[in-house]
Amino acid sequence: MPIIPTDFVSWFRNSSPYIHAHRNKTFVIYFSGEMVLEGCDNLIHDFALLKSLGIRLVLIHGIRPQIDLRLKQQNISFKFHENLRITDNSALQCVKEAAGLVRVEIEALLSMGLSNSPMAGAKINVASGNFVIAKPLGIIDGVDYQHTGQVRRIEYESIQQQLDHNNVVLISPLGYSPSGEIFNLAAEHVATEVAIALQAEKLILLTEQSCTSNQKQIQQMTTKEAGFFLQQESNLTKIVHNSLNAAIQSCQQGVKRVHLINRHIDGALLLELFTRDGSGTLISSDQFEEIRTASLHDIAGILELIKPLENQGLLVKRSREKLEMEINDYIVIERDGLIIGCTAFHPMNDKQSAEIACLAVHIDYQKSTRGNSLLEHLISKAKAQKLNKLFVLSTQTMHWFIERGFEPTEIDTLPKQRKEFYNYERNSKVLCKKI
Repeated sequence: MPIIPTDFVSWFRNSSPYIHAHRNKTFVIYFSGEMVLEGCDNLIHDFALLKSLGIRLVLIHGIRPQIDLRLKQQNISFKFHENLRITDNSALQCVKEAAGLVRVEIEALLSMGLSNSPMAGAKINVASGNFVIAKPLGIIDGVDYQHTGQVRRIEYESIQQQLDHNNVVLISPLGYSPSGEIFNLAAEHVATEVAIALQAEKLILLTEQSCTSNQKQIQQMTTKEAGFFLQQESNLTKIVHNSLNAAIQSCQQGVKRVHLINRHIDGALLLELFTRDGSGTLISSDQFEEIRTASLHDIAGILELIKPLENQGLLVKRSREKLEMEINDYIVIERDGLIIGCTAFHPMNDKQSAEIACLAVHIDYQKSTRGNSLLEHLISKAKAQKLNKLFVLSTQTMHWFIERGFEPTEIDTLPKQRKEFYNYERNSKVLCKKI
């Protein structure tokens, strides 16, 4: 299917805020051994693309199926308890073999540079090492986990040094003790601890399935909402349950964002990072989307939002200077750093009324409830200030306001302060709502 040039240009322009926002940020990405076993060429290409955009990458891979395969080939039985492998001496040898082979395979893929391929000219340097210090998990509920361990600490300064040298850091799920012992670790737990130690911008978990509720993809949750979700949903798989716990722990300890992405969806990583609505589930300590008072830093985003509507005649044209002077009157909807909605609340000198102006929602969200949310926010603001009425001047959206309780009225009913600046050439209709 050929690419439509206008669609590509539009997508590329819309992705530019994310490209700027992600540059020089540290992303920790976990992917399973199953993904490596089934072939992860496309994923490696996506990693290379992220690296080319200036993102500092730390990759943590799993090895569970590779270990199982070696144990079966040698006819060695293996046991799990609470979803953790009991690693005896025979299993440890298979763990070391699997980790070494998978690490080499990933390094080889990251070294590709064939012409006419997605990796052409990538020139990625990969650094591995003993970045994870571990200790034995010990005996739990009478079960001796032997060489299965847990993270004791992360040598984060060494990882930072490799990232500063423009290397991709690749970490296997092995840990080392000061006495020279080797421990088999849970890769997802390693990724969580690495992200926390580095205070990474993002922890990305490429999971085996999507995080859903009532068969619908969950787009975002706060850590509080995720905790409540874990309590309420009794049918969650172990994979989703563990991933959500990892996300909550990471966010509570300083990681800004955690993304749960279904690895089976081709390109899901890029969609999650470079589109407004993403493809997975975003977990964060704070609200992913919020309504708040605007600041001077929001002016560029507001201008970008309202310019198309000004060109259509839906809004009165506003200069940057005017916006700067009135910025304290503006309310915005911010979604992951982007302004997707705005409005202005201009109180009148009569201390009884206020004007609603510049109500705009990004075209991708106009069929949602964002406009209603902005209006409800302004009504609450008017009530808090004990105002009697709100009014709005409109040329093309009168019915939207009428459906929400506004009534047409005459120009003469406007406060004197506003009537003096009424533009008769624009011939806007006046609508009023009593509070």
